[in-house]
Amino acid sequence: MKAPTSTGRSGVLPILMLASTLSVMAGAVISPVLEIIRGDLELSATAAGLILTTHGLSIALASPVVGWMIDRWGVRTPLVWGLLVYGIAGGAGAFTSSYAALIATRVAFGAGAAAVFAGTTVALLSLYTGEQRDRVMGWRSTAISLGGVTWPLLAGAVGGFSWHAPFAIYFVGIPLGLAALVMLPATQGAGDRSGAPKERILPLLGRRPALLGYYALFAVSSVLLYGLAVFLPIRLGEIGVEQPFLVAAIGATVSVAMSLIGFAYAKLRASMGYAPLLRLTAASWVLAFASLGLTGNVPMVVVGSALFGLGMGILMPAVTVLIGDTAPPSLRGQATALSGTASFAGQFASPLVLGPLIDRTSVQTGYLAAGGAATVLLLILLAVRIDDPAAQRDGEAEQAPREPVTSEEKS
Repeated sequence: MKAPTSTGRSGVLPILMLASTLSVMAGAVISPVLEIIRGDLELSATAAGLILTTHGLSIALASPVVGWMIDRWGVRTPLVWGLLVYGIAGGAGAFTSSYAALIATRVAFGAGAAAVFAGTTVALLSLYTGEQRDRVMGWRSTAISLGGVTWPLLAGAVGGFSWHAPFAIYFVGIPLGLAALVMLPATQGAGDRSGAPKERILPLLGRRPALLGYYALFAVSSVLLYGLAVFLPIRLGEIGVEQPFLVAAIGATVSVAMSLIGFAYAKLRASMGYAPLLRLTAASWVLAFASLGLTGNVPMVVVGSALFGLGMGILMPAVTVLIGDTAPPSLRGQATALSGTASFAGQFASPLVLGPLIDRTSVQTGYLAAGGAATVLLLILLAVRIDDPAAQRDGEAEQAPREPVTSEEKS
C-alpha cells in the first residue's frame, strides 16, 4: 500500500520534522542560562531547578487531555494551537523578571509542548504507512537528536547577551503554527463521525495491556537518559575531564549516535522484527552502563554514551509505531499522548530516583544500578512475546469470514 504523502503538500514533512525538535528544546534552551537566572533572581537551587522541570510535569499532566482533543477534532487544530501556545508562552520568558510569572509561563508552555509532542507524532503516524513510515520515523529520531545539539548551542550563543534572550528562541513555534495551519491537511476526528461508537482509553488499556509495557519502556528510557545527561559531567570531572567544550562534546555523543541510527532505522526495521530491535536496545544499554560504571577512561565513556544513543535511536521510532498501531485510529491521539506522559514523568523522576543513590555512593554506583535495571529490562524483553500489531491486524482481516455472494451480486 502506497503511503499518503500529505495530500501532495511536500512542505508538510519539513514542518513536522522541525516541530518534532521543539519537545527536546523545551528544557535545553534554558539550561545554559539557568545559573545566571538563579543568581539574578536570588533563587535556591531547588527553585531554579523547577524552572527547568515544571514544563515536564505540565506536559505529563496535559498530555491525556491533548490526546482526547486530537481524537475528537483531528490532529491539525490541536497541533496548530499547541505550536502557537508553545511560541507565545515560551517566548514570554523573554519579558518576564518575576519568578512566579516565569513559573506560570512554564506551566502554560508545557501544555502547548504536550500538544506539539502528541500532534507531530499522530500526524506522522496518520500520513505515512509501511516502509515510508519507518523511514520518516527514523528521520524524526535524527531530527530530535540534532535538535538536542543545535538548540542548546544557539541558546548558549545568545545567552551571553542576557538570560532573557534564549527564551525568544521559543517564538519559532508561532510561524510553525501558522505554517501547519496552511499546509497540514485536515484529518477527521472521532467526534466528526456521526453514529460512530465512542471508545474510551481505559478499556483499551485493559484489552491491550501491551500498551502499558510500551509506556513503561518510554518511562525507563527517560529515567536512564536523564540520569546520563545530569550525572555524566560529574563522572567526567572524576576522571579529569573538566573543560566545558570537552564535556559538551562527549555529552553530544548520545545525540550523534541517535542521529546516525535514525538514518539507518528503516533498513533495520525491514530486516528485523520489533522484538529483536527492542532486545538490541536493552542489550546496548547494558553494555553502555557497564562501560560507564566499570571503567575510568575517556574512550570507554565515549563508547558507553554512543551505545546508549544507539539504543535510544532504535527505541523511539519502534515504540512510537507500536503504540500507534496497537491503538485503533479513533484512540490513537490519546494512546500516543500517554507516551508523552510516561516520557516526561520519567524525566521529572530521574534525578529523584538516581540522585539519592549517587549522593550516598558514587556516580559509578549509580550507573551500575542503571545497568542492572537495563539487564532486568533485557530479561523481560527476552521472556515476553512482542508481535507486530499491524501484521496481526492484517492477518485477522484475512481470516475474517466473508459474506456469501448471492446470485444477484454475481450478476
